Amino acid sequence: MAQLIDGKAISQQIKDELKAEVEALKNDGTDICLAVIQVGDDPASSVYVRNKKRACAYIGVESRAYELPEDTTEEQLVELVKELNADDTVNGILVQLPLPAQIDEDKIIRTISADKDVDGFHPESVGKLWIGEKGFLSCTPAGVIQLLKRSGIEIAGKECVIIGRSNIVGKPMAALLLRENGTVTIAHSRTKNLADVTRRADILIVAIGKERFITSDYVKEGAVVIDVGMHRDAENHLCGDVDFADVEPVASAITPVPGGVGPMTIAMLMNNCVETVRS
Repeated sequence: MAQLIDGKAISQQIKDELKAEVEALKNDGTDICLAVIQVGDDPASSVYVRNKKRACAYIGVESRAYELPEDTTEEQLVELVKELNADDTVNGILVQLPLPAQIDEDKIIRTISADKDVDGFHPESVGKLWIGEKGFLSCTPAGVIQLLKRSGIEIAGKECVIIGRSNIVGKPMAALLLRENGTVTIAHSRTKNLADVTRRADILIVAIGKERFITSDYVKEGAVVIDVGMHRDAENHLCGDVDFADVEPVASAITPVPGGVGPMTIAMLMNNCVETVRS
């Protein structure tokens, strides 16, 4: 029976630690404010934004909401971000993705001040991550590292395979595993003989975006399996990129969906908010 890596419990532990830290900062006269911008009313985005506001309220961070209509222009959004960059009472800026088609996401990410980039998406944050400097870490990959560490899973010296090469998960995940002295392979849609590659993994991190794609055929006996995917199946049940029922018997540890990686992303976003005022 595989160890179930409980993202809900670990994220709660992190939020409780941050709550105590924020309370101590407030007692010293330091407040933290996160500006959250949502363009349009995409249902999934609305859920994420609501969860972020809830997490802010729990740890004691002020959240300032900017809910803009679907037809907001790129110029209007750029102007708002620049205003928030210049506002000394705002510590972090988060623009909920995806954005409507008329807005260039990359331009918006680059407009956010690197000092307020709590998502860790700005090129300056990405560069600091790769050269090992202190900075804002991409929230989902940082959450995966915390899941592994707080579950007592050693990374150093392990063969780590990531499926997926996105800028949000795959690439920063590789950088963070390297920082922890893992031996890292990134597999993707053009990888030949994918199962041969993934079966080498001591730690397999799956961010492929395909419902229940990874079965036990792809997993080495005793591997740790981290599922970053999130889908709704034909019965409207949440599931991941990993076929949990098939893989769990061969894994030594595995994350469920829901309740695995998902809660960690928001916990690490909260950590980045607090990072804005850490000396």
